[in-house]
Amino acid sequence: MASRRRTGPSEDVRATVFERDKHRCVRCGSGRSLTIHHRVNRGMGSSREEWINRPQNLLTACHDCNMWFEDHPRASYGEGWKVRRPMFPAEMPVLYPDGRRYVLLHDSTRTAVTRPPRSLGSTH
Repeated sequence: MASRRRTGPSEDVRATVFERDKHRCVRCGSGRSLTIHHRVNRGMGSSREEWINRPQNLLTACHDCNMWFEDHPRASYGEGWKVRRPMFPAEMPVLYPDGRRYVLLHDSTRTAVTRPPRSLGSTH
């Protein structure tokens, strides 16, 4: 019997992503039925690219939200839960349940995105 090629992240990377996301779904905050979600889909001709299974392309998601991401692509791309090519995942901030946006870094950490202060006299 031939062995199947593993195309997902290693167990170490999975554990790192779960830890970074505090074992909570990045959309709803649930700690139940967690899985790993690829921001750039593996099926888009990129499954052989090394970064596809790196932490900056991976999120912790509950089963329901993982399905929601696929069913609601506009919102998913808008909030950074999914990323369109040619953008790389580390370039697109992700909305977390705390209401803040984070950039996911290659070293398995995240950093909060701060918005520039409004200038005085701004009408926006």
